[in-house]
Amino acid sequence: MLKDKLQPFLDRYNEISKLLSDPQIITNIKKMTKLSKEHSSIEPIRDKTLTYMKTIEEIDENRVLLDDDELCELAKEELKELEPLKSLIEEEIKILLLPKDPNDSRNIFLEIRAGTGGDEAALFVADIFKTYTKYAENMRWKVEIVSSSEGILDGYKEIIAIIKGEGAYSKLKFEGGVHRVQRVPKTESQGRVHTSAITVAVMPEVDDVEVNIDSKDLKIDVMRASGNGGQSVNTTDSAVRITHIPSGLVVTNQDGKSQHKNKDTAMKILKARLFDIQERERNQKLSQERKVQVGSGDRSGRIRTYNYPQNRISDHRINLTLYRLDAIMEDGLLDEIIDPLIANRQSESMSTVDFI
Repeated sequence: MLKDKLQPFLDRYNEISKLLSDPQIITNIKKMTKLSKEHSSIEPIRDKTLTYMKTIEEIDENRVLLDDDELCELAKEELKELEPLKSLIEEEIKILLLPKDPNDSRNIFLEIRAGTGGDEAALFVADIFKTYTKYAENMRWKVEIVSSSEGILDGYKEIIAIIKGEGAYSKLKFEGGVHRVQRVPKTESQGRVHTSAITVAVMPEVDDVEVNIDSKDLKIDVMRASGNGGQSVNTTDSAVRITHIPSGLVVTNQDGKSQHKNKDTAMKILKARLFDIQERERNQKLSQERKVQVGSGDRSGRIRTYNYPQNRISDHRINLTLYRLDAIMEDGLLDEIIDPLIANRQSESMSTVDFI
């Protein structure tokens, strides 16, 4: 029974609560931090479990009253509310019990690149990045551009940013893929609608110990920075290019004035990319074992279309279409798409988990 599965969470929550008041634990920062995180992760399940058990208790009490002539009708009315509530709480608990993605709480590297469509694609890179930035502001996350390659006007051929904040990966991990835009470009004089595309990659930021890179596998080149970037550009060898020989991955960074900072940033991006490859291979294997398509890591497929003439945004993975593209893009209201994607993943996952 579901109730039996929940008791260990209550026991563990109470156990940690006692440990957190233990003087020996309080003086051990590492242990204290670990227990505090576990305590916080269990708390939502514990709270919902207490509500669930209280609801079951009230249902049992009212069922007993059905044999009471005076209180029978009142008990029936109570049960009409309590039984649907019990079912609702059960569904909420099942979601909380789903296996957690270990990357969900991580910061992310967001990579956006112009694809087909030339200058118009570069302009849309800038537009979608503004939307992600606005969404991050709504979520109270911090956004920092770590690398960029500018296109015409205000566009970008490529932009890489790190987004820091609790749950950044959990919310944005389904954004990876091909995003198609249909609109009249700023550079179009005939008023014709063009179709262009960009690619988005979302990679969790990883610690050094999680991705071990042998220095012998790296080829590091330094060079003069090029393009816009202030007085220091083209005066010092500050730009850094790192090639990971086994995988063929190449990361170039020149946005910082310091060669050391550029190298450090490039290494972080390289590690994130290598970790992302590992995760996509793992997810692909899982999706073959169980039919979970959303967030499978396939970046070759078109996931979303932004149609400006019709003010329409469509996510093709869950057949979601909204006719408020302008508001979503301007105000960063991506939750209107992201939340249904998460709900769909949860629904798919729940069909593979035994809660009895």
